[in-house]
Amino acid sequence: MVQRKVVYRAPRFDVEQVVEKLQDGRELPRTIIRHPGAVVILPVLDDGRVCMIETYRVAIDRWHLELPAGTMDKGVLPIELAAMELQEETGYVADELVLLHSFAMSPGILDEKMHLFLARGLKPGPTARELGEQMHNELLTWSQIDVMLRDGQIADAKTLVGLLWYLRYRQYA
Repeated sequence: MVQRKVVYRAPRFDVEQVVEKLQDGRELPRTIIRHPGAVVILPVLDDGRVCMIETYRVAIDRWHLELPAGTMDKGVLPIELAAMELQEETGYVADELVLLHSFAMSPGILDEKMHLFLARGLKPGPTARELGEQMHNELLTWSQIDVMLRDGQIADAKTLVGLLWYLRYRQYA
């Protein structure tokens, strides 16, 4: 980068105008979203069902089935945030949180790094949802999830990555 300038600051991210120097020496302006990163949690109950949340997403003006997730805060480790978000959004507390994978959400425009955690040994409790979080739990079997994945009923990128990663690699988790 030969030049960077923050053009917009939002509560959870910044937008930067940058100038990238190409290998041939030319310069190309780009817009990048700087994001602190996030966690996504795959809560698997002792009976094998998965606790997902159905939440209203104003950006797409519809209810959406997702895994619980949250944006990183300064000074909070990803595993700590995963435990907090799991309890806040679902009411569950996990005996064990295992980091399965970390991945880039959309590296062409966004620097967000997402950390995928498996939550096991779940104990139910009260939620502590933030103002504006319209959501409820959905306990689903893997057979139900399989049908929903095939039919396109699950469309959230972080949820697709989490579910499909676990289905492919769960023997290592």
